Amino acid sequence: MIRTLLLVVLLVAGGAARAIDSEPAFTDPALQQRYESLTHELRCLVCQNQSIADSNATLAADLRREVRELLAQGQSDAEIRDFVTTRYGDFVLYRPPVAQRTWLLWAAPLLLLLAGLGTAGFVVARRARAASSDPAALDTEPDEP
Repeated sequence: MIRTLLLVVLLVAGGAARAIDSEPAFTDPALQQRYESLTHELRCLVCQNQSIADSNATLAADLRREVRELLAQGQSDAEIRDFVTTRYGDFVLYRPPVAQRTWLLWAAPLLLLLAGLGTAGFVVARRARAASSDPAALDTEPDEP
């Protein structure tokens, strides 16, 4: 009896684990392609490391539904992005726009690379100066007795 009850519970719970949006949202291939593209561009605000297309969070499902409705109303991709960013901010976009408030985000990789190269150059130059002034100071082998 317990095994049968456990099997029923697992089968019912397994239905909730089915694929996200297992059926196409639109019969029109162009609208379906736009829907898939948009849902892969938008970040799930709950998971933060998944797009709303890949997330099974309730908020992601709501955002997918909202994108479907806006596409069905005939809104453009830009209008849908504007709607979502107005509501949730630029964080919802995987590729936030380059703007005054996001310039540091876009410039950070280059700034970190330049800082690393500057540090490496400083260390190499300092060791070169030390080697030219006292070559014995860089000798790492111990003197034999």
